[in-house]
Amino acid sequence: MEIYCTRPRCPRPQNYFSDLDDHGTIRTVQQKYCTACGMPLMLDGRYLPIKLLGRGGFGAAFLARDRRTPGMRQCVVKQFQPAGDLSPTQLQLAQDLFEREAVVLEQIGRQHEQIPDLYAFFPVIIPSLQAGEQDQFFYLVQEYIDGQNLEEELAQKGKYSEQEVLEILQEILKILKFVHQKNIIHRDIKPSNIMRDRYGKLFLLDFGAVKLVTNAPIGASAPSTNIYSMGFAPPEQMSGGQVFPSTDLYALAVTILMLLTGETEITQLFDAYSNQWKWRGHVSVSPHLADILDKMLLSAANQRYQSAQEVLDALNVSQNHIPSTYINPRQPSVTPQPQSQQTQTQPPVQKQSVSATGPVKQQFSLIKLLARAAFSGFEGALITIGLSTILPSPVITLAAACVILSGLIYAQWKRWIGGSDLLIFPAITLGIVLFLLRVRGGFTIEEVIILSVAAALMAIAATALFRLIYKLLSLLL
Repeated sequence: MEIYCTRPRCPRPQNYFSDLDDHGTIRTVQQKYCTACGMPLMLDGRYLPIKLLGRGGFGAAFLARDRRTPGMRQCVVKQFQPAGDLSPTQLQLAQDLFEREAVVLEQIGRQHEQIPDLYAFFPVIIPSLQAGEQDQFFYLVQEYIDGQNLEEELAQKGKYSEQEVLEILQEILKILKFVHQKNIIHRDIKPSNIMRDRYGKLFLLDFGAVKLVTNAPIGASAPSTNIYSMGFAPPEQMSGGQVFPSTDLYALAVTILMLLTGETEITQLFDAYSNQWKWRGHVSVSPHLADILDKMLLSAANQRYQSAQEVLDALNVSQNHIPSTYINPRQPSVTPQPQSQQTQTQPPVQKQSVSATGPVKQQFSLIKLLARAAFSGFEGALITIGLSTILPSPVITLAAACVILSGLIYAQWKRWIGGSDLLIFPAITLGIVLFLLRVRGGFTIEEVIILSVAAALMAIAATALFRLIYKLLSLLL
């Protein structure tokens, strides 16, 4: 088994121990030490780092195994490891932020299924590489989310559709509603801190920069420390002033702009001369969503929405009452004027349960839905034709084709395949089918193409009809 040394600047951090390939030995061995620097490898006696996930300004993160769990559960070990020459005051601030993340995760992680759980928080004191000195490291162990963050997704798939960003916006707003009710302000909302797991559920990560508001109303926090991500932080945060729930809403709106436009250098959309975001000319979205985002992006904190629930209410109004017209991207953008009156007072928000904040059902845009239907029909016809040349019975052929097609549909639903895969898979299958027909005979090439295209068109028609019936039933019920 390979174990990764967590000592900074270790000359050879990868260590391999053949005896640890036996699970019985893993659970009974007292300790293992780095063969290069002598650093203890089993952290807190139970966590075995196996891979470096990344390094940042204040630490490093490792994928690890917990040998005290039956299945050697995967987890994330974060090490406090400040970079650069910090003053004692800066070092203490960085350590406070790291410890604050542990406090917050312990407080809210187990109460919300879209915030990682905290497993452990502990120090490790070891002899330094310099004689006569000691090194102290702090470790935080949290739940491992197997997936991609939205920054990685954006780089892979390109800009998001309006429907996709609406789903993300609503999900993160529900999480922020819960977080703000706990008198916690995240202060670092950005695509890299939003993770989608392999099942499609979104998680809010990295609570290392949170602001805990104690013994004070949530709308009037103490002065903020200067920890933020450039481009995502509103003016009050960049100036080191008070932070509010609307501070997080501003950063969330910038995150949505980044996903909509595909612009990784998000500050290019900000006009410093007018002190406004100029983004409408880059995308085509419904006017009401654009107005909501513009209000979340206002410079003055008191002119934005004051809670996540207010934004959710505005989004619900847009979905239920606003006609689906779209902005012409060539028209000049119109920035809404600050509202002089407060929005209607909302009733007191009750503490939200986990079930109330669970993930919404995953949906696809209409174009993607029909494209996937065409893929399933075309691929299903090819699979059936191919199997008919090698299987003895039509019944067995049909059953086998249904099983394979069901697996492909499930893989699409799980997002294991998509994008260019929808062209690559049929091309490969078509090549295999044509080869089988050449060897064993049967259908002609023209018949194969006609049957496959007909099946794709039938799948599109059936999907469109089903969607229409669903829409009508939703309106009636």
